[in-house]
Amino acid sequence: MDDTLITAAAATGLPVLPRRGGGAVLPSARAWADPARPRLVLADPATEAPRALLPLSRAAEVERAVARARGAIGQGDRAAILERLIAEIGARREEMAQAISRDMGSPIDFAREKQVEAACDHLRATLNALRAMSDRDEIAPGGHEVHHVPAGVAALITPWNWPLNQVALKVGGALAAGCAMILKPSELSTSAALIFADCMEAAGAPEGLFTLLAGDGETGRLLAAHPGIDIVSFTGSTSVGRGIAAAAGANLVPALLELGGKSANLLFADCDLALAVRQGVAHCFRNSGQSCNAASRMLVAREVYDAAVELAAEEAASWVMGAPATRGGHLGPLVSQAQYDRVQAHIEAALEDGARLVSGGPGRAEGFERGWYPRPTVFADVAPGMRLFREEVFGPVLSITPFEDEAEAVRLANEGEYGLAGYLQTADPARQRRVAQGLRVGMVQINGRSRAEGAPFGGVRQSGYGREAGIWGIRAFQVVKSVSGLDPL
Repeated sequence: MDDTLITAAAATGLPVLPRRGGGAVLPSARAWADPARPRLVLADPATEAPRALLPLSRAAEVERAVARARGAIGQGDRAAILERLIAEIGARREEMAQAISRDMGSPIDFAREKQVEAACDHLRATLNALRAMSDRDEIAPGGHEVHHVPAGVAALITPWNWPLNQVALKVGGALAAGCAMILKPSELSTSAALIFADCMEAAGAPEGLFTLLAGDGETGRLLAAHPGIDIVSFTGSTSVGRGIAAAAGANLVPALLELGGKSANLLFADCDLALAVRQGVAHCFRNSGQSCNAASRMLVAREVYDAAVELAAEEAASWVMGAPATRGGHLGPLVSQAQYDRVQAHIEAALEDGARLVSGGPGRAEGFERGWYPRPTVFADVAPGMRLFREEVFGPVLSITPFEDEAEAVRLANEGEYGLAGYLQTADPARQRRVAQGLRVGMVQINGRSRAEGAPFGGVRQSGYGREAGIWGIRAFQVVKSVSGLDPL
């Protein structure tokens, strides 16, 4: 079934998603249980069966959330709340992992080891950055300072694919900056955010400092367009991001946008080819391909191209699908019928365009008659004019394209509208620096080395603007104020 808005009467017998977070969550407990409230049917990604109803916030709740937040800007001990929040989440790791696994189909081991731990890592990096930074910088002798002040009320709109990690990035940065926060998590993966709201209350967040709005795209639109919002942070698709930016821009409110990607992975002949291909396939497939920074375009030097294609086909065949609740390193289903249909349409388009299928293909993964399980898929000979080369799939589908020399590799990597991440595999230190400089992206990773803790996350061009994580994630929610002529205290 598709994820469509229906009334409670049309979903007789479905339970309402368990409400958490006490007074920090809207709609209120009474409205949450009201069968007349608009609700969304949530489906199980592994079985397609309707499993629960999510009550939706509308204009009245948005108004209330903004009014609550305005009086809480700058309230509370930021470092103390963050420290307690990290401890609260740590105590509820397993509950968080189970919620993520149920909501979006993430295999339980991946939810535990990657989804939850990534969020904790980001919060720790934010706390460390907060402790090391100052809200006042002296820029010249004689009382000339730059002050970093909270932007005000921050609207935070997060996606379903990393449902706790993205909440942690946005809330951590906004909290450390001194903002009051209104979080609207994805309607497809709200459960972990509701537990997070519990953790915020337990961490001692003052009244109104943090509010969670349960809702859908309409809720997010109302929030982004509200004149009482001072800054918007959105992670999601580029098409929706344009609408969020337009809604915020109408009020001359800044919008931090972390959007789509079609990131290139450049394999030169001097790299460890077997390792580079194995890591490259994993970076495309993990989280079932549902990551904005997935290395979904593999660009390979012509002299090792045939070997790379063969290795990629073998590696892809080793990746299997499995039920979310089952332990192991398998992939889980896609989040929804709409996402499954999108991935299938991209696979069919690649076949129509003449790309060479070397592994996987259309249809469900072997052994599954229900559930949104795609086949991990690899296409070779993907030309720049093909849709698969340029369009984000958001599923486990890898494209492979040859290049003749370094200049062509960089040119191919920069083709298209996105600019989130670039991946580079070469043993040549000089080439590492040249190519990293030439890639029009916000992040470059070389030879499989991950970003350092607290490193900025974000892109350029149609992948958005603004940065998250560490000190950059804090400063994104602050306004620079110049102050001159201060007398000594």
